[in-house]
Amino acid sequence: MESTLIWLITGIFSALIIIPYWIKFHRSQKEAAERKKEAQELGIDRPRAQFPFVDQSLCIGCGSCVAACPEGDVLAVVYGKATVVNGLRCVGHSLCEQACPVGALKVGLGDIRTRPDIPILDEFNQTSVPGIFIAGELTGFSLIRNAVNDGKRVVEKIARDLAAQPSLRPAHAVDVLIVGAGPAGLTAALTAKTHNLSYLVIDQQEPGGTILQYPRRKLVMTQPMELPLYGWLKKTEYSKEELLAIWCEIIEKFDLRIKTGYRLESVVRKDNLFQVITSGGHFLASKVVLALGRRGTPRKLGVRGESQSKVMYQLLDAQSYTNQNILVVGGGDSAVEAAIGLSRQKGNKVTISYRKPAFFRIKKKNMERIEELIKKGRVRALFQSNVVEIKQKSVVLKCGEEFLEIPNDFVFIFIGGLPPFDMLKQMGIQFGGEIREIEETGARARRPA
Repeated sequence: MESTLIWLITGIFSALIIIPYWIKFHRSQKEAAERKKEAQELGIDRPRAQFPFVDQSLCIGCGSCVAACPEGDVLAVVYGKATVVNGLRCVGHSLCEQACPVGALKVGLGDIRTRPDIPILDEFNQTSVPGIFIAGELTGFSLIRNAVNDGKRVVEKIARDLAAQPSLRPAHAVDVLIVGAGPAGLTAALTAKTHNLSYLVIDQQEPGGTILQYPRRKLVMTQPMELPLYGWLKKTEYSKEELLAIWCEIIEKFDLRIKTGYRLESVVRKDNLFQVITSGGHFLASKVVLALGRRGTPRKLGVRGESQSKVMYQLLDAQSYTNQNILVVGGGDSAVEAAIGLSRQKGNKVTISYRKPAFFRIKKKNMERIEELIKKGRVRALFQSNVVEIKQKSVVLKCGEEFLEIPNDFVFIFIGGLPPFDMLKQMGIQFGGEIREIEETGARARRPA
């Protein structure tokens, strides 16, 4: 009798511990499975840029990758295996890859033969045109750390090639011409100085690259990294102003050769050199590094009234706008950050219009902030909406099957840009989609009738 009572009490206590845990576990797995299904339906479980690839045969489902990701909701453990539930949020930190104890996860671009937006590069970022290299965002990877590593790696390769073939260093041309004065381009210049290479950096705007387009005081997350000649950047977050100040210090301290106001138009082979054609003149170089961004020319809506002066494609200082009716168009980080910044200014009434049913590809911090502002009524979100017309004092939107006209003083459009892919293709640089087409055409030609 006593033994039975002990077993009964033990069973009750065990049930009190196990059942709540099982219910919680089952609920979390069900939610993760639903997120995975939703991601598959929306197409956000597939690679667009950098992307975490999980080898299911190696994954042990420990959840280290999920815990390590600072963006949140990129990965989840679904029935014992790590799974991508929102690949659009991945920005390439690779902390998940480092955290995996069994090497089951790799952050990459996938099969680039299916990617018409990714240039074909070798292990040193050399394109299909020997002597032309790519560094930074054009490779498909974001993050300042990746850009810095690219700039250093490509110029170290160039230095080795030129040392092995002194004939490639004519006196009337620079060893390496660098297009773009962002983190990748400036790091390439520092590396060129380290190896005593002659170089020139050109850019159509002031040094800073994509950082120049950031709003004031925007925080940029990075990881500790070493800049050639300068030393380490050890903080994990820098404001826009801090980063620009560091680059200005580097340019002045090391007297970097930079020409601004020169827009790249083409690169053509001229004998054993490259002729770099710009809006401000021609330059000759043994090697070329394209450290351009992917944004290119801002994409427009193509609606009536878009040419008005109140329509803009970047926000540099939210504090300049108070007591205004403002519409922000877009659903990425730039759009959400603009809406957040503008909503914090006195008297502003901010509406954000996005053509999809929810925000999918924004950073975790931005998601938390915008959701809080929407909840408090500081930002009005119009999902599944499209701008139809921009009037002088209002904007007309189509929301589902209905039309909505709202008061408006300013419109900020953040729907991406038109990248410089056509220009690169004219140079002879091949992209993934082209390689696939060539392979498929060849396969069809070889196929028996």
